[in-house]
Amino acid sequence: MKILFQGDSITDAGRNREDCHDLGNGYPKFAAENIREAFPDVDIEFVNLGISGNQTKDLVDRLESDFVDVQPDIVSILIGVNDTWHHAADRSWLSNEKFEENYRTVLEAIKTRTNAKILMIEPFLIPIEDKLYFREDLDPKIQIVRKLAREYADAYLPIDGLLAAGYIGTEPTVYAADGVHPTEEGARFIADYYLEAVCDLIDEFAE
Repeated sequence: MKILFQGDSITDAGRNREDCHDLGNGYPKFAAENIREAFPDVDIEFVNLGISGNQTKDLVDRLESDFVDVQPDIVSILIGVNDTWHHAADRSWLSNEKFEENYRTVLEAIKTRTNAKILMIEPFLIPIEDKLYFREDLDPKIQIVRKLAREYADAYLPIDGLLAAGYIGTEPTVYAADGVHPTEEGARFIADYYLEAVCDLIDEFAE
């Protein structure tokens, strides 16, 4: 089976873009390790096509080559924080309607043009002082992602909430020093929950 990781820099994580099987140094690397350990008898090809800086509009632009042509069995998508961040300097926020339209276009294409199961991962933000104001735009977009997940997802990873619980009693920057890009500990945290979210989808395929 083929598992495709899609998203922005959090997924890209410094991967070698000349080799789609290079998973980088972020959560895809650790998720793949977890999955291989949990499913040693399942032959799984892991593909990472996350690209740093991407927004939902970029996933729309990459639909043909990086989703449909790949024909994955499972595709996970973590996208959205750049739709906020790239408009944050002057608060010229991308409209929620356009954000939903972009994301829905991606999901609809996966549903109608591939046989892939969809794991959606909500965007997240660690509470770092210089980015706290991102929440005014990001929180409504997280709610849109959750709404779309009810329509399209086969599994959902509410990582913004899980991280909020995870850093109780510790310094949040342990998980992402700049509030967005996970440290190794943050990436491993996401990867552990990724395994939980994807297990049933792999079991279904393996049957």
